[in-house]
Amino acid sequence: MTGRWLRCYRLLIMIVIVALLPGVAQAAELDGAALGWVWGMPFAGILLSIALGPLLFPKIWHTHYGKIAAGWALLTLLPITLVYGWQTALAAAIHALLGEYLSFIVLLFALFTVSGGILVTGTMRGTPLLNTMLLALGTVFASLIGTTGAAMVLIRPLIRANIGRQHNVHVIVFFIILVANVGGALSPLGDPPLFVGFLRGVDFFWPLQQLWPQTLIVAGILLTVFFLLDLWFARREPRSSTRPEPVGFRGGINFVLIAAIIAMILLSAEWQPGIVFDVYGTKVALQNLVRDGALVLIALLSLWLTADEHRSANDFAWEPIREVAKLFAGIFIAIIPVLAMLGAGKHGLFAPLLDVVTAPDGTPREVPYFWMTGLLSAVLDNAPTYLVFFELAGGHAAELTGPLAGTLGAISMGAVYMGALTYIGNAPNFMVYAIATERGIKMPGFFGYALWASAVLIPLFLLLTYLPIVPNLRLD
Repeated sequence: MTGRWLRCYRLLIMIVIVALLPGVAQAAELDGAALGWVWGMPFAGILLSIALGPLLFPKIWHTHYGKIAAGWALLTLLPITLVYGWQTALAAAIHALLGEYLSFIVLLFALFTVSGGILVTGTMRGTPLLNTMLLALGTVFASLIGTTGAAMVLIRPLIRANIGRQHNVHVIVFFIILVANVGGALSPLGDPPLFVGFLRGVDFFWPLQQLWPQTLIVAGILLTVFFLLDLWFARREPRSSTRPEPVGFRGGINFVLIAAIIAMILLSAEWQPGIVFDVYGTKVALQNLVRDGALVLIALLSLWLTADEHRSANDFAWEPIREVAKLFAGIFIAIIPVLAMLGAGKHGLFAPLLDVVTAPDGTPREVPYFWMTGLLSAVLDNAPTYLVFFELAGGHAAELTGPLAGTLGAISMGAVYMGALTYIGNAPNFMVYAIATERGIKMPGFFGYALWASAVLIPLFLLLTYLPIVPNLRLD
C-alpha cells in the first residue's frame, strides 16, 4: 500500500471514530441504545461489497475479497476498541467467531467436502419428465445435504442432459429456485439461515414440523409450472438423437458420511453433559466442541475414502468454501454493533423498524416480517438477514418456536424462499450461474434473472401471505 493510500485509510478510520464517539462516559460493554447509525456502516458495507463487488469490479473482487472483508471487520473493531476498550472489543470478537461463526462454517465445510465426493455418472436426455424428476430429487436433497451440496451434485448432470436443446435457460433458472433455495427450507442442514437459527436454540426438526405445508405447496406449484413450460418448449424443438447412458452414483461412502453428519448434529442437541468452558466471556459447551470436531473428522474421512477422480470429474475446488469462510468471518464481526442496537429494542436505532413489524398490542406482524426478511435476503445475504430479524423478534428460541412460531416461520420462509429472487440471495445461486455460463448456456444477467424469478415467485409469495395454514401469516 502506497504512503498516500495509507494516509487516506488512516484519515478515514479517524473520521469514522470521531463520528462514533458518544457524548456519555465510556461503558464496559456495547450499549445498543447509545449507538448511532454510523456503527452499522461496516455491516452495510460488507453486504453491499458482496452484492456489488462480483458485478461491478469482478477481477478486483475475486483477487481481494478476503482483504475487503477484513477491512470492514477492522472498521468495526477499531471503534469498539477506542470507545469501549480493547477488552470489550476482544470479548465481542471472540464471542462472534467462537460462539457463532465456528460451528456455522464447520458445518458448511463438512457438507461441501462430503457432497463434492458424490459423482453422478451417465448421460440422460433432457425430457420434460426427466428434468422435472431431477428438480424434484434436488429439492429433496437440498434439506439433506444442503442447497450448496445438492446444487453441486446435480447441476452438471442436468446441464449434460439439456446441452443439446435450443431452449434450456429456464431449466437452470428453475434449478436455482428449487434446488439452491426452496428445497433447503426443512432442516438446518438445508440453508445457512436455518443453521444460524439452530445455533441460536431452534430445535433441529422445527423447520420440518412447521414449514412442510408451505414448502410442499411452493415446490409442488413450481414443479408443475416447470413441467408445463418445459413441455411447451420441448414440443417446439427437433427430437434429440442423443442416446442416453445408464445413470449411476459413485462415491457412495459419502452418503454414509452425510448420515454421520446428521447424527452428530442430533447428538449435540440431545447430549447435554453440562460441561461449559469460559473463553473470555464466551460460553462454549462440550457437546458443541465434540460436534464440530467430529464434522471436521468426517470431512477428512471423505477426502481419504473418495477416489480423486470423482472430485476431478465434479470439477471440485476449494475456492467456493474458502470465499464463504472469509466473507462470513467478516460478516459475523461487522454485525456485532447491529445486534447490540437490535437488542436495545425501542430504545435503539431500530425502533421504527420494530414499530413496522409490531402491532400496537405488542404482538409481531408476521406479514411484514415475511416480506422484509425476504426482500432484504434477495439483495443481501440471507443468513445475516435472518439473524437480524431473529434478534429483532426478541432472539429467544423458546418463544419463537412456541407462542411466536408464526413469526419465526415468516422469517424462515422469507430468508429461504426469497433468496431465490436474485443471483446474490444465496451462495449457490451464483455458483450455478457460473457453471452454466461456462458450459455455454446463455444465462440472463443479474436483472434478467431477477425478472424471471420475480415473475415465477412473487405470485406464490402473495399466495403464502393469504393461505390460512399454520404458521399463518396474519394480516392484522
